[in-house]
Amino acid sequence: MRKAIEIGEKEFASKKEALNHYKAILNSYDFGETLKSNDFYDILDLLETHPNVIEKIGCGIDKVRVAKLKYDTKSFELVRIDGSTEYFSYTKRINAPKTDFSRFREACRQAIQEDLRNVKLSYFDKYSKKGKVKCQETGELLKYDELNVDHRQPNTFSVIVDRFVELKNIDFKNIDYLTIDGGPNELADKKLKEDFRQYHKDKANLRIVKKTLNLERSFQARVNRQKKDLKI
Repeated sequence: MRKAIEIGEKEFASKKEALNHYKAILNSYDFGETLKSNDFYDILDLLETHPNVIEKIGCGIDKVRVAKLKYDTKSFELVRIDGSTEYFSYTKRINAPKTDFSRFREACRQAIQEDLRNVKLSYFDKYSKKGKVKCQETGELLKYDELNVDHRQPNTFSVIVDRFVELKNIDFKNIDYLTIDGGPNELADKKLKEDFRQYHKDKANLRIVKKTLNLERSFQARVNRQKKDLKI
């Protein structure tokens, strides 16, 4: 039985299905065109799975466009806030084997799922009107399944995990995992799991935002905690 692939909020039944999804995005644009918000966000979700995501993001991703390579082939091109650019291959990323870091990050994400769910439920309990609440960035009234709990940059989830690894001096070779009911890897060490939950609780600045939100330049550049940031 093939294991489903999760990229952001999307779940694909196989690598082939994931590859076809991103291929369709790439082929829907002409050379030089900038990706629309929903497609842009899908690329950022895939970028988040990269073992060197912090270096890839750099000062922040301003936009993604379709670049023209040799023999008129297409590629996604990341354009950072400072104007620097880098090609991004969706095929290499999806087909790449899991690294020790990506496996650990997956387990850390699993450790906080209940916390994130509670943040979202609490926000809806407090602010919902007729089953809808405002996206904290656009102000649009949206339903529960149209919104995500988002880690506001620069403290993306990957950055928080990376800093936790440095702080705890974690050796990936000594990490044990559990797989429950065929789901994502979970940390076997309960203390390590709780330590990460607490670290994430302290560092994460969260927002309830539209799933297809296009991260604006000013949104990416913010560093200090905002009044409307949510905490666990």
